[in-house]
Amino acid sequence: MRKMLCPQCKIGAFYVKNEKGDRCLVYVDENGEVYTKYPTDSLEGFDTTVVYCLGCSWSGSPKRLIKY
Repeated sequence: MRKMLCPQCKIGAFYVKNEKGDRCLVYVDENGEVYTKYPTDSLEGFDTTVVYCLGCSWSGSPKRLIKY
């Protein structure tokens, strides 16, 4: 899997949130698919249409990420 990068700071680590504000660490592949960092985690209940960068203040659609 090739990870997509933040368009602002160029790192590939993100998180998504659910309604309660809980966070789940994720990666995004070149097709815009969101995957959990840890295989035991689940994305059920999390909004995967918006990802938040762990390295800076950027947030947006996984489709707006850049390739390495």
